[in-house]
Amino acid sequence: MKEYKVVVLGSGGVGKSALTVKFVSGTFMEKYDPTIEDFYRKEIEVDSAPSVLEILDTAGTEQFASMRDLYIKNGQGFVIVYSITSRQTFQDISSMRDQIQRVKGVDRIPMILVGNKADLEHQREVPPVEGAALAQEWGCPYLETSAKSTQNVNELFIEIVREMNSSPVKEVTGCCSIL
Repeated sequence: MKEYKVVVLGSGGVGKSALTVKFVSGTFMEKYDPTIEDFYRKEIEVDSAPSVLEILDTAGTEQFASMRDLYIKNGQGFVIVYSITSRQTFQDISSMRDQIQRVKGVDRIPMILVGNKADLEHQREVPPVEGAALAQEWGCPYLETSAKSTQNVNELFIEIVREMNSSPVKEVTGCCSIL
């Protein structure tokens, strides 16, 4: 069974934990409790292949941003989440993608862009066309999700596995040895 290390990134309060917990346990977290770091494992089948996802749900708050390099270094696939109800969270994600590219040292990285809280359409600040355009620019899939209504929650994790299978990150290794 193949194992995949997935890192969920995004600003505080966008629903990273809600999406992850909904996927892993099927329950929706009503109350927001800021995450420092949570780790989950779940077996799923993607395209008839059994897989184990190791999901790292990261802190969205800036005070833990220094830990991001380590998460990124160990991750194989990245779920970058913003809230459709907050333009600021949409603006924050570009620097996260830049950080992933800097740490990984490659251009093509398995990732998926996620606009969460699709159930709050009446509070929308980021139109779907903007999310889709950014994903196209980044060369990655785009989904709008809702942890509350379960919209695209399973699809999101299936899609990141497909991305990791189609373009695995080739780790940059050193070229020299000391004799």
